[in-house]
Amino acid sequence: MLESRSPITVRYAETDMMGIVYHGNYLPWFEVGRTTLLKECGLPYKDLEAQGYRLPVIELGTKFFKPALYDDTVTVITRLKERPLLRIHLEYEVRRGEELLVTGFTTHAFINMTGEPVRPPAFFTETMRALFK
Repeated sequence: MLESRSPITVRYAETDMMGIVYHGNYLPWFEVGRTTLLKECGLPYKDLEAQGYRLPVIELGTKFFKPALYDDTVTVITRLKERPLLRIHLEYEVRRGEELLVTGFTTHAFINMTGEPVRPPAFFTETMRALFK
């Protein structure tokens, strides 16, 4: 299993008039976690794009337990539990300290620049194989 932690300070613009994070703002935080995890694995998303690959979200889910508030420091914990083959399934937790606020997941597929489904590039597959020994 691979895991990454991304700290985020809640900005005022991410909240509603009650100072509570708007539910749609958790998805960009998942993206921060996802791109951080890939970068930490030696697979920056920027490099995948430069080589002609995209990873669109094909499925996602979230469950909300408690709200994040303006100026909170939260941590997005991103986990890749299984070596990806054709799709990548990531799980997320958003925590304020030890307090669980939100869980979620995203599933991604590889496509080329014209939007056609493709197999992951060899460098991606080889890196994941090495990380999941």
